[in-house]
Amino acid sequence: GSTASMDGGGSGGGAGGLLYYSSVPISSGKSYLVRNGEKGHGSTDSGVTHGRNGGDSIFGDKIAIGGGGGGSTRDSSAVPSGGSGGGAGSDVSPNTGGSGTAGQGFKGGDNDTGNTGAGGGGASEAGGDGTGNVTAGKGGDGLAYSITGSSVTYAGGGGGGKYQEGSGSAGAGGAGGGGAGGKGANGNAGTAGLGGGGGGGGKTGSTPKIGANGGTGVVIVAYKGPQRGT
Repeated sequence: GSTASMDGGGSGGGAGGLLYYSSVPISSGKSYLVRNGEKGHGSTDSGVTHGRNGGDSIFGDKIAIGGGGGGSTRDSSAVPSGGSGGGAGSDVSPNTGGSGTAGQGFKGGDNDTGNTGAGGGGASEAGGDGTGNVTAGKGGDGLAYSITGSSVTYAGGGGGGKYQEGSGSAGAGGAGGGGAGGKGANGNAGTAGLGGGGGGGGKTGSTPKIGANGGTGVVIVAYKGPQRGT
């Protein structure tokens, strides 16, 4: 899971890291730690603090890193990195998105200090940049796997939020559970069980809107042939 933040131009959260193994050795009689990553949380203050990173998803010694929190409009600290990085907030520096984890996800979008947020990174591409007062950055798309028996897309980044005025729209969420940003409205949450980032909040007048939480992570183990364990 991952997160987003709030205020005019709050940015989308990065998707949780995505790992896929075509074969995993399992030993009889051995216990394996299995943990679904906790969702990240959007910023809930006046827009000066970025969102909180999501928790890691774990299977044994394999760890998918939680997604990076999205940058808030007035946040002057570095945008968080994670499985995928959060998008950079607008209005103040730094304007660079958080970095992703190699082999798990991509960086968040950058920003040119306008009224739009950037998109969080996804499992297959970087988040879109926030530019001026036009359409906010789109969340990066995730990746599709058929481990459940049908194709499911996981780990899409959250879209950037946007101030209510001006043309253009808030950023779309990335394919794979990424939540869309809000235009003068709250962001949209990432989809539970897909590890998507939450959408950044917009702003109406002087009222900042809240960035959404990310979606929880998931661990999926598929047996080849009849199931032989629990």
